[in-house]
Amino acid sequence: MQRTSAPEPDPDPFPTSDRSRRAGDLSDRGFDLLDNATSKVTAILPEIIDQKTRAGNESLPVEERIEAFEDIFDSEVGDTALTRARNIEREYSISQLYLKFDGGNPTGSQKDRIAFAQVLDAMRRNYDTVSLATCGNYGSAMAFAASLAGIRCRIYIPEKYHTRRLAEMERFGATIIRTPEDYEHAVRVSSEEAEREELYDANPGGRNTDIQLRAYGEIAYEIYDELRDAPAAVAVPVSNGTTLAGIYRGFVSLYRRGKTSRIPRIVAGSSHSKNPIVNAFRKNLEACEDLNPTRIRESHVNEPLINWHSIDGDLALQAVRRSGGWVADASDKNLVALSRQLRDQEGLHVMPAATAGIVAILQKHRESPLPNDRYVVILTARRSS
Repeated sequence: MQRTSAPEPDPDPFPTSDRSRRAGDLSDRGFDLLDNATSKVTAILPEIIDQKTRAGNESLPVEERIEAFEDIFDSEVGDTALTRARNIEREYSISQLYLKFDGGNPTGSQKDRIAFAQVLDAMRRNYDTVSLATCGNYGSAMAFAASLAGIRCRIYIPEKYHTRRLAEMERFGATIIRTPEDYEHAVRVSSEEAEREELYDANPGGRNTDIQLRAYGEIAYEIYDELRDAPAAVAVPVSNGTTLAGIYRGFVSLYRRGKTSRIPRIVAGSSHSKNPIVNAFRKNLEACEDLNPTRIRESHVNEPLINWHSIDGDLALQAVRRSGGWVADASDKNLVALSRQLRDQEGLHVMPAATAGIVAILQKHRESPLPNDRYVVILTARRSS
């Protein structure tokens, strides 16, 4: 596959978002957004249809296609809702708890942020195919972004994983390749074949890590835009650790530029005893250590959180430590309970695994009441039904 050299990196790794997309406006694109969930809006804006046509038209100059895709990116991804959880505040007697609902992105999770950023990078570097491994949400986000850009998408999924998002990926035109063993093995196979065939490698932990961190750093900027300062703490569900590390870097950039008065404490929430980041912090290790894969039991609830090897775990571990944050485990029972509570009390349909951050905040508050301040929880994905 032909490609050109990479452009010079942006000197400001976390540019302030200029997006004006209304929170929750999930324009219909003729597909189910998350498993069985469907779009709430029946008509896509005419100008977005035009931009999609231009972005995917290989006969147009690449500069024109990139411009069209950037317009879609700016209007459709990010600027997700930040709301006060007043009912949760009253029940748990906690001060100013804010929910950042990244399930408001097009395919229903924060993964759209890095998917669109990497597809845009692939277009700029003249790649015609992106390659990645996934267990679900990331594959759907990449397949969707690639379909808008007229780029082929090759997705590697472990044989034992049976995500309902598979049909969605295929509907977006992705090629699905089943691999033996686990997710970590699928990442390795995908990266090796991308290197051999000169495809764009969109896997975590590779040379595109900085692009992924910058994309997730936008979450910090959006929180700052709403609060006009950093909160006392930001809690994030963790698996590979990329989302958490990116948010931390975003707040570090804001602080160094004099935009905020502090860097928030970064909090990592994950499934009980199934994540190297949480394990390393608890054991006061300098770096993450791989867990024993045979001792990790996944369920339909904890699957998005568990890992025996967190690819960006060391970056996330440093973020928690340097910010004075903390970690917490969550059982499947707690994750499901918080998901139901958010639905019943705050009107948010959140995937249970996406509530690991709020579990971490509330556990800490029960152990020792948190001071009156502002606390933000990242809800990474919406529930499928």
